[in-house]
Amino acid sequence: MKVLVTGADGFIGSHLTEMLLEQGYQVRALSYYNSFNYWGWLDGISHPNLEVVTGDVRDPHFCKHITKDIEIVFHLAALIAIPYSYVAPDSYVDTNIKGTLNICQAAKENGVQRVLVTSTSEVYGTAQYVPIDEKHPKQAQSPYSATKIGADAMAMSFYNAFELPVVIVRPFNTYGPRQSARAIIPTIIAQIANGKKEIMLGDLTPTRDFNYVKDTCKGFIELSKCDEAIGQEVNICSNFEISMRDTLELIANIMKSDVKFMEDEQRLRPKNSEVFRLWGDNSKIKSLTGFTPSYDIEKGLQETVAWFMDKDNLNKYKADIYNV
Repeated sequence: MKVLVTGADGFIGSHLTEMLLEQGYQVRALSYYNSFNYWGWLDGISHPNLEVVTGDVRDPHFCKHITKDIEIVFHLAALIAIPYSYVAPDSYVDTNIKGTLNICQAAKENGVQRVLVTSTSEVYGTAQYVPIDEKHPKQAQSPYSATKIGADAMAMSFYNAFELPVVIVRPFNTYGPRQSARAIIPTIIAQIANGKKEIMLGDLTPTRDFNYVKDTCKGFIELSKCDEAIGQEVNICSNFEISMRDTLELIANIMKSDVKFMEDEQRLRPKNSEVFRLWGDNSKIKSLTGFTPSYDIEKGLQETVAWFMDKDNLNKYKADIYNV
């Protein structure tokens, strides 16, 4: 089966590409075009069934070109950093909403059999009730989450208006090797690994439903095989919440560190933009596919720490810089 992964050069996309290749798929992997011929995390992946293409989902003609002869599209390409969405919201509209429109239109014209559009738990905002199921109200608490709500709606409009076989895949907070340093877990690990005695962080009171990246990718693939998931919004989550502070202490224990935690004002979200509680309900994906997570938080963090402690990996991160 020939599939397209957009955003394949990123954190989740590169892991999904690897998993698909391991399972025998032919993968066309989209990396964001740049003149350095840099393929992000795809640079370390080599496989006879891997075809890397470079381009931009903001170009509708390019999207039509790369979806030819494709059976399944895993659409992960997006701008994801919440702090940067405060600074450059227009670019989020172009990439997240218009990019999704372009992929859906191209998939429709080329007869793609399944389009999995990547959502985010951020569309729910701070939980009004827990665990959060797919019927929870959407709350646009940042320009990023607003554009993801818009992208999800755009994709569902193609399902309703044109019968495009769309699945909205909604991962909660994914972590693991290769994650961007803008996220809290890599931030903590990289600072400790670089010998910091005081770690600069934002608010430690919010809770998150963390999911190891291999579980997230497994969920994507299971949903791609499930006809009953078409036209559905589906959470991928662990049905477990943990505070940022408790997560930090878990990592410190794994790394045998006695670091102190310092609040950095520039890392704080505006009060009404912070999502204070995320705890996802995974009963829908369980009922549709039988999916259950393979990693608990301790096991996932141990694997993540081990990856970061490889000097070649750690050197890719700038622990002294706040990554917006």
